[in-house]
Amino acid sequence: MYEDTKLIELKSISKSFGDTEVLKNINVYIRRREFVTLLGPSGCGKTTMLRIIGGFETPDAGQVIFDGKDIQKVPPYRRRVNTVFQKYALFTHLNVYDNIAFGLKLKTPEELLPNVKKPSRKQVKEEIDRRIRRMLKLVKMEGYEKRSVDALSGGQQQRIAIARALVNEPEVLLLDEPLGALDLKLRKEMQLELKSMQQQLGITFIYVTHDQEEALTMSDTIVIMNGGRIQQIGDGKSIYDEPKNAFVANFIGDSNILPGVMHKDFEAEFAGHVFECVDEGFKENEPVDVLVRPEDIMLIGSDVGMLVGEVKSVLFKGVHYEMKVDTGDFVWKVHSTTMYPAGSRVGLSIVPSNIHIMRRMEAEGKIEA
Repeated sequence: MYEDTKLIELKSISKSFGDTEVLKNINVYIRRREFVTLLGPSGCGKTTMLRIIGGFETPDAGQVIFDGKDIQKVPPYRRRVNTVFQKYALFTHLNVYDNIAFGLKLKTPEELLPNVKKPSRKQVKEEIDRRIRRMLKLVKMEGYEKRSVDALSGGQQQRIAIARALVNEPEVLLLDEPLGALDLKLRKEMQLELKSMQQQLGITFIYVTHDQEEALTMSDTIVIMNGGRIQQIGDGKSIYDEPKNAFVANFIGDSNILPGVMHKDFEAEFAGHVFECVDEGFKENEPVDVLVRPEDIMLIGSDVGMLVGEVKSVLFKGVHYEMKVDTGDFVWKVHSTTMYPAGSRVGLSIVPSNIHIMRRMEAEGKIEA
């Protein structure tokens, strides 16, 4: 991506509530037309970061840059962003059509039709109707115009909340865990629909969640946060394959993480054995964390495996079995389509490219998307 695609930039942002520092020197930029997800556990600072972008919170230090301009003093309603919250906040005394129209009716005729000199009432009404019809089609709610919002399901109410936020044609849509109240099946459907909407509209979505699968499904870029700091930024595959530290590795996907020593480039010791790996650039005999994903372990005969252990438990997960294998030094989580019953003696084979070496402590500093 080129630098001129930057839309939002947070520079050295810090924020405290009382004695609790919830954001600590955050530096990140977000590109135009990008689907960015802020991912992390509760209390990590992701919602505060979203609210600072929206103008609902003011940082204690740092700058919020939007399209090259500092917008610190710009109130929320003047920012070119709109927000969808987990609680839909629909107006129960208004029907679906009027809920979506609410923000449009607050605009002046000139704001609605900037290219029309002195727009007439008829032109304004037609423009409002055009935009609402377009949004209803986008969120697949055509024919629901006259319905009471109280008569809608949770998923339908969420679609109307999204339509109401998008009808004002913002450059950025902020979404704060908007699918959290939905059941699993509907949540998965809405994930795909939100991504489709974002691609059709070509605007920037900034999405907050603690659900790793949700982030991997929808995002162009994931910002992983913990304790008020950014841990890693990247696309889903790079974060999954090359996590920066043990926190990221544990938060994205299932993991086997154990202590090790990097003797030299391409050679690591862990679980009582020395293994070839593909990592380099570490100090000689540097203590490290070693990551091996459960699906990257092959179970073989106990007479040929470098590591040998006993299967302690077996769970069927639908497309694979999850087995716990105790090798004495470590209990390994293994995913395989072949089931070995509890009590079996098995060998474990790990190829060098499936071993990922991580530094114990990441140096703090600026991390950018």
